[in-house]
Amino acid sequence: MTFDELRRIAGNGIWKQNSSLVQILGMCPLLAVTTNLVNGVMLSLATIIVMSLSGAVISALRNFIPHEIRIPVFILIVAALVTMVDLLFNASLHELYLVLGIFIPLIVTNCLVLARVEAFAAKNPPLQSAFDGAFMGVGMLWTLGLLGGMRELIGNGTLFSGIELVVPGLNHWQLLPADYPGFLLAVLPPGAFILLGCMVAWKNWVEARALERHRQTPPPAPAVPAPTLPAAS
Repeated sequence: MTFDELRRIAGNGIWKQNSSLVQILGMCPLLAVTTNLVNGVMLSLATIIVMSLSGAVISALRNFIPHEIRIPVFILIVAALVTMVDLLFNASLHELYLVLGIFIPLIVTNCLVLARVEAFAAKNPPLQSAFDGAFMGVGMLWTLGLLGGMRELIGNGTLFSGIELVVPGLNHWQLLPADYPGFLLAVLPPGAFILLGCMVAWKNWVEARALERHRQTPPPAPAVPAPTLPAAS
């Protein structure tokens, strides 16, 4: 795999084909889990593990899976990997596991996971498929992390609530005054929809600005060949 190919896969997953801002997939965890930054990031990390492993496994087995039953087999492989991640979280981060609850097993039903293994892993080599799944997950991670951070800050005036469940001894940041009354709409699903719409609009604005700058940039002047001196007689 070349560096240009890796850069293209990373750019598609993180920005150009971002699962939340472009494809609008995975709305269930986006609405329910992103009440704070930590929950959104940790669920995204679990999704990254599942997507990268499922991409590599399905890509390696794609020539052995009959086309007619590929979808049930894909779901079976993804479900097995999700079960492993679910048990891992339960064993190592039990208190956080109780907070995330059913949303770790629900990774199986995330449209993003099945869409990527069907659209990419079933047609490409294992290494590229693993990187595609990982970078698609990274795109989900920064989107859910940013959305969760904004909802937490606006709704409660804090940041990194629940970090003690991941790293014992750390505490959240109280960024707004302690008597901040909070803004309930931000931590409810309608608030997530509103903030997600703002993020989609911001992404479209950034891309429109970049396209406008590209159009206004004059093309490079053609190179003028150096004059040749007449040969000495």
